[in-house]
Amino acid sequence: MIFDVVARDYASAARRGLLRTPHGTVETPAFIPCATAGSVKGLVHSQLADLGTSIILCNTFHLMLRPGVDIIDRQGRLHRFIGWDQTLLTDSGGFQLFSMSELAKVSEKGIAFSSPWDGRRMFITPEDVIDMQVKIGADLIVSLDYCTPYPATRRETEKQVDLTAGWEKRCIDAFRNRTDSQDQSLAGVVQGGIYPDLRRESLTRVLDMKFDTLAIGGLSVGEPRDAKLEVLDSLAPLYPPALPRHLLGVGTPEDIIEGVRRGIDLFDCVLPTRNARNGMLFTTKGKVRIKNARYADDPAPPDPDCRCYTCRNFSRSYLRHLFLSQEISSSTLNTIHNLYFYLDMMAEIRESITLSNFEGFARRFLAGLEVEAVSL
Repeated sequence: MIFDVVARDYASAARRGLLRTPHGTVETPAFIPCATAGSVKGLVHSQLADLGTSIILCNTFHLMLRPGVDIIDRQGRLHRFIGWDQTLLTDSGGFQLFSMSELAKVSEKGIAFSSPWDGRRMFITPEDVIDMQVKIGADLIVSLDYCTPYPATRRETEKQVDLTAGWEKRCIDAFRNRTDSQDQSLAGVVQGGIYPDLRRESLTRVLDMKFDTLAIGGLSVGEPRDAKLEVLDSLAPLYPPALPRHLLGVGTPEDIIEGVRRGIDLFDCVLPTRNARNGMLFTTKGKVRIKNARYADDPAPPDPDCRCYTCRNFSRSYLRHLFLSQEISSSTLNTIHNLYFYLDMMAEIRESITLSNFEGFARRFLAGLEVEAVSL
């Protein structure tokens, strides 16, 4: 992996870069669609490519359970297995285990849990997480971390920062001791809850271990927005310029813009695809909840300023009909639009950084997101 910064915004910490991996170049800041089990729900890979997607995220935890890492390895690793020839990122599975905490027991050794599919007891260690991700073969992989919940006391958070640091040391040692991981890059994860000093301590530990990339975790677990921004503000001056920074699981348009403002390069979230399946469309003039009666006879496209396939060909009235009829094409057309919205937003962000006008773009863009769109 090679990362180059090609432009900076002079009024903020926003920066534009090129992330080169063995499977292509990703322009940053970038949004990474979530292909949890090897596909973005509602779309096939050719549609993703047509939208301009250059990187997707797959979920190690779910792939471990189905179809199994060994099957993926025997099929030629994940790129070949799913038919995706561009950059792939896999996460560690730590967040999924956090989200099913009632089924999991955490110790310094690793995580014991019950499979949500068949109930069988399983145990994974940091070394297992590296072994699975190396076999999967993604370009960018993530070390195992403990995602601090919200709320958590300072004492609890301190213990979880220590636990994460111990796991990460084992991850990077396991990664470096392998001979089949040369084409991969490993991220260390910064934790620390909503405590800025613990976040800075966690970042220092990650940097001391010399990971290839940085990931900031635990900022999509229900914490107040002001606390999230305070954490990002406290970390921004400490990032080394040469390392790409990934804000894990954070993905509202507003949060992406705030993250870019504070020097974040990569974002991932299920929000645009999940919202699409639930009938909520992002537009430059507010959100369209397509099931609402106001759109029953509305001939306008979801967003008249959008050039995606959905907006060029279909009305709000038709999309409402598909959604209420539970047609599969409803998910497809809505997902095409929402991902186009996100990827187009990122392209505009990158251009505004090149012109050193990110703050002007951010003000204009955010102003359009404040209300629900109505018939034009």
